[in-house]
Amino acid sequence: MKGLRARYHLLEHLDEELSPVCAEPEDEGQPGGRDAPGAPAALEGPCQLQLSEPSSVLQNKEIPELAPHLPRRLSHEPWRLLYCAARDGFSLATLYRSTSRRSAPQLLLLRDMEARAFGAFCAAAIRPSTGFYGTGETFLFSFCPELKVFPWTGSNSFFLKGDKELLMIGGGSGKSGLWLDGDLYHGGSHRCETFGNEPLSRREEFCIQALEVWGLA
Repeated sequence: MKGLRARYHLLEHLDEELSPVCAEPEDEGQPGGRDAPGAPAALEGPCQLQLSEPSSVLQNKEIPELAPHLPRRLSHEPWRLLYCAARDGFSLATLYRSTSRRSAPQLLLLRDMEARAFGAFCAAAIRPSTGFYGTGETFLFSFCPELKVFPWTGSNSFFLKGDKELLMIGGGSGKSGLWLDGDLYHGGSHRCETFGNEPLSRREEFCIQALEVWGLA
């Protein structure tokens, strides 16, 4: 959108395809759910992604590029680091302990061993689940090298699913848009029906160099 400007402010203080079980049962598995598919709405005015500390995954110049794609209501909200693999250890169980008790949206950031940055905006908190959950605000993105955003296509509602062995974001026909294994050393990205995305990494299966989850402060 022409004229759009984004600003980054660092705060000084602070599986195979399964039957979906969505957070909103009336929309379960329905392409025409309450969140219409399409790119997340760009903001009319300047938007900001305020982080409580520097990210080890995204460069400073990349953070403002991602900000306009967040839901409007979150554009000026401060974000803090809930989980950092380098600080907290490479463990999906530890990640869940850091994120699952929160209800606010979360931002998952990864960098693979080829230094490619990508991730997901999760409209619901990352947590263990018995089926898929989430809303159509969820999207995947990559910086390879420029930002590409992959919003919900409306084809299915396979947004998020987590268990102790695997975290999946997006699905359809046995393919996941992004998955991470239990030790958080390995992951994968495939074209999936939920987001119609390109593989986020150069390799469909990759090793993780850095991983962060950010949540509203």
